[in-house]
Amino acid sequence: MAEKKIGRNDPCWCGSGKKYKQCHEAFDKKIYRYALEGHTVPTRNLIKNEEQIQKIRESAKINVAVLDAVAEAIHVGMNTKEINDIVNDVTYSMGGIPAPLNYEGYPYSVCTSVNDQVCHGFPSEDVVLKDGDIINVDASTIKDGYFSDSSRMFCIGNVDPAVKKLVDVTHECVELGLKATKPWSFLGDMAEPVHKHAEENGYSVVQEIGGHGVGLEFHEEPWVSYCTNAGEDMLLVPGMMFTIEPMVNMGSPAVFTDPENDWEVYTVDGRPSAQWEIQVLVTEDGTEVISW
Repeated sequence: MAEKKIGRNDPCWCGSGKKYKQCHEAFDKKIYRYALEGHTVPTRNLIKNEEQIQKIRESAKINVAVLDAVAEAIHVGMNTKEINDIVNDVTYSMGGIPAPLNYEGYPYSVCTSVNDQVCHGFPSEDVVLKDGDIINVDASTIKDGYFSDSSRMFCIGNVDPAVKKLVDVTHECVELGLKATKPWSFLGDMAEPVHKHAEENGYSVVQEIGGHGVGLEFHEEPWVSYCTNAGEDMLLVPGMMFTIEPMVNMGSPAVFTDPENDWEVYTVDGRPSAQWEIQVLVTEDGTEVISW
């Protein structure tokens, strides 16, 4: 769908209060040239303005504090419902709302995915962390209607070195993806070093589940793959915000969803999976990590 045409002396669509010709006219023309070349380009509703970005940063302060609190408390013998309790305590005390709670029917405030769980693991008193486990804690926060989203891996006790390597390489994949994220490049430019680094280490990247735009909604366009190549997927422009969150499996990339709850995702071969997630803003000269 074509964007609404704006006169050069009209107020800019971004809400800056400036005339369009002094603000985003040249920006829009540059995007249009990429569209004419056949590239997928972002629509205006995916471009955050300064006021929105600052509001999202405030949400992210809570999200980071939540994961910091989990990092301080997590230990052998802890059950994952206790993690959910920490998330609630910190989020509400700081004036936020846990975004996962009741999102499309999800019944908890955080996702806690252990070992061969790829994502969307349910917190439970019955899931007790054991020596050697790995766990992804995925927290998301709403503050004044603005969204933040990030996750971290935790190694519990004495983790097998081979599994610890999976966790470390997955973190390296995220760092490589971040380094490759630049304005006027493409999502595929970010994705290629992610999946190549995983594959070079003998791992695979989940294909069916990816990242997403975020900030004004929990999940926005674009859908973000980590299996595509440089020059592919959507053009990245200043003001876009999305997650870098590859799910890296020690074995096959094949996954399945628990048929009973239709949420928890596991590796088909039962081997471990790891994921780190950061929320990034594309800036005029690079990126800003909003939540981690």
